[in-house]
Amino acid sequence: MSQPLVLGIETSCDETAVGIVQGRKLLANVIASSVEEHARFGGVVPEVASRAHLEAMQPAIARALKESGVELKDVDAIAVTAGPGLVGALLVGVSAANALALALDKPLYGVNHLASHVAVDLLTHEQEIRPTIALLVSGGHSSILRVNDITSDITSLGQTVDDAAGEAFDKIARLLNLGFPGGPLIDKDAKIGNQLAINFPRGLTQAKDMLEHEFDFSFSGLKTAVSRYLQATPDYVRADVSASFQEAVVDVLLQKSIKACKETGIDSLVIAGGVAANSRLRAVAQERCAVAKIELRTPPPALCTDNGAMVAALGSLAISAGHPASALGIEAASAISPSIPIWS
Repeated sequence: MSQPLVLGIETSCDETAVGIVQGRKLLANVIASSVEEHARFGGVVPEVASRAHLEAMQPAIARALKESGVELKDVDAIAVTAGPGLVGALLVGVSAANALALALDKPLYGVNHLASHVAVDLLTHEQEIRPTIALLVSGGHSSILRVNDITSDITSLGQTVDDAAGEAFDKIARLLNLGFPGGPLIDKDAKIGNQLAINFPRGLTQAKDMLEHEFDFSFSGLKTAVSRYLQATPDYVRADVSASFQEAVVDVLLQKSIKACKETGIDSLVIAGGVAANSRLRAVAQERCAVAKIELRTPPPALCTDNGAMVAALGSLAISAGHPASALGIEAASAISPSIPIWS
């Protein structure tokens, strides 16, 4: 099967997403977000997310089929995010995928959410993903991965030891009364600020930290530093705080990612996940990768956040690579290593 038609379902957090791809061609990418329902809480509430997925699942599938011009019976396989993520939210997607696979008598592929974020790159680039370093940054994950083969050989080099980058953006946005989700709001606010105005700390970058946490991240100290600055500076300039905080995050993410490229001898970097849509991260990444002679690949912003297209893309790659389908009745896993891209 050279060009499999795959329907992908993603429900790891607060987006109910359904994508349809044929080989590496994107046919539909439908996202129903429950972010407004979570905004008053300042973060994602798992029970609220799960209920929203239940309500949005069938309409999202129907809309994806309509946009793609595909009939459900013509789909070759179903792919679904089986983890990691919020277990209640994952269960909605996994249950829907199991039901579709059983009813349609189609193979089911349970895929890893982290690997999917990297795989979506192939929907917008003609070249294959050769061995690469992947910086995956989102509201729930901050990881540096070594990707030798997107469907079978992924190694975690480092990850956050506390807050994920996206989570830190949300918390600082709350302190600045910007709203939720914080990433896009801080990005916008920072455009009119001075990123050099405040020298906020870069977590786990000191020599002693690098010995034990060479490719790990920590943003809790940065969050505390911003909070203390706001308390000590009643007349602070909000845009300068946003810009300086954002610069600290971007600096650490890229310092460690480029270091991973250099130490492994891999001259390719993929940046993916919701925070990969951040304009400052994208701009600085282009500058630093050009200097380091590293090929940079980033999905378009619309494919950085959680989406069904990335799930379908990884499912399609698994089929083309000859991976066996997952067992029908596959369960969700709230925590799973990226070294398992496809569930058996």
